[in-house]
Amino acid sequence: MAEGFTRVLGIDPGLRLTGYGVVDLAAGSLEPKLVEGGVIRLDAKQPLEHRLLQLRNELTNLIAGLEPDRLAVEQLYAHYAHPRTAILMGHARGVILLCGTAAGLPVEHLAATEIKKSLTGNGHATKQQMQLSVQAQCQLAEPPSPPDVADAIAIALCHARRIATG
Repeated sequence: MAEGFTRVLGIDPGLRLTGYGVVDLAAGSLEPKLVEGGVIRLDAKQPLEHRLLQLRNELTNLIAGLEPDRLAVEQLYAHYAHPRTAILMGHARGVILLCGTAAGLPVEHLAATEIKKSLTGNGHATKQQMQLSVQAQCQLAEPPSPPDVADAIAIALCHARRIATG
């Protein structure tokens, strides 16, 4: 942990866009501050294994540059109607977990409903509701876009608030 604060990196897994959000939680504070948010854009024309390698390389560099103390990632949710999507997302999530663990970061797994409820009060909030909530809570001029960025920031905020309330 850096002196006086904990830095949390939230990741929203994807095979085209992987969102990330970074927040700092000052010692004794209940409210984290947004540091940065963005996306890792993967080349959708490449085979799966190449995209996974690209994700690993870019996420490894991101972790080295941002120096988080913790990693938070959304739990994999599998809808019975779309099992293939869950399997594919599992590949990206596995790379994310590997990168975090290789960097020595504690990894927290958060349910999508918990993240949504913590930011909007509704565990089934829409992407747009999440974007507007992150915009308001982080006092941003515009909603984070694409939605993957808002989701990743929400993951980081949710985990940091969990830390704050112990």
